[in-house]
Amino acid sequence: MMPAMSSPARPPSDRTEPSASERLSRNLALSGLGALFLLCLAWELWLAPTGSGSLALKALPLLLPMAGLWRYRLYTFRWLSLVVWLYFLEGAVRATSEAGTGRLLAVVEVLLSLVVFAACALQVRQRLGAARA
Repeated sequence: MMPAMSSPARPPSDRTEPSASERLSRNLALSGLGALFLLCLAWELWLAPTGSGSLALKALPLLLPMAGLWRYRLYTFRWLSLVVWLYFLEGAVRATSEAGTGRLLAVVEVLLSLVVFAACALQVRQRLGAARA
């Protein structure tokens, strides 16, 4: 009879649940990301469309990190904090080059990108600080 193979033991972790501040920053990042996704879609399809609406495809990459944020994946928070700057730049350029509704939507895009970045940066900082402690 062969002995049963056991899986490698995981080191015990003192933390199993996220803290209240980690939940808050995660929820803020998720809410901001969802709002940014909806803004990008609405902007290019209904509110101030440019061309045939193909620019609405820019919203699709925002769907990728949602599952990682929901599961508190630190790697997702890290790379999203870099990717969101592309949306900030687009909003900044369009805020200075468009008029009317387009300018207002661009300013909202800039603000939402900053919210997502701040929430992701806060989550990373909290998690790395907790790991050091």
